[in-house]
Amino acid sequence: MEVISNVANAFIGLFNAGGEQFVSWVTGIIPLVVCLMTAVNAVIGFIGTDRVERFCQKITKYTILRYTLLPILADIFLTNPAQYTFGRFVKEEHKAAFYDASVSFCHPITGLFPHANAGELFVYTGIASGLQELGLSVGGLAVRYFIVGVIVILIRGILCEKIFAALSK
Repeated sequence: MEVISNVANAFIGLFNAGGEQFVSWVTGIIPLVVCLMTAVNAVIGFIGTDRVERFCQKITKYTILRYTLLPILADIFLTNPAQYTFGRFVKEEHKAAFYDASVSFCHPITGLFPHANAGELFVYTGIASGLQELGLSVGGLAVRYFIVGVIVILIRGILCEKIFAALSK
């Protein structure tokens, strides 16, 4: 009889823990994400959609910007999955590489811009909570993730572009 009671308590405990986690998100990360999304949309509104689009078309001429700055801007301003629509600014032969760079940046951006890909927050907050328990700063982790992410998306973009060119022949 005690075994059944322990199983039932463990089962309900699982949902209690899930409920506590959900409440922490409602009072913590969700308002942050909503405020960030509002701010990003306001910035685009202030700058003007046409100006943003012209700027993006200009920077796609340069490989380093096409696979660093464009995916970063797309991830920050449009978030996942709308970020892939920035692919309209690149030539057809660069679309696959842009997608690769952009999708590869979904995780590294969450430390500094959690609104960019809420689905990746589970991973980042898990790692960050471990650092906080050790008394370490999560700010350094966020910056390092971002910098390494930029390097990785540049490499992936260039490699994917070359692979696409070779396969297209």
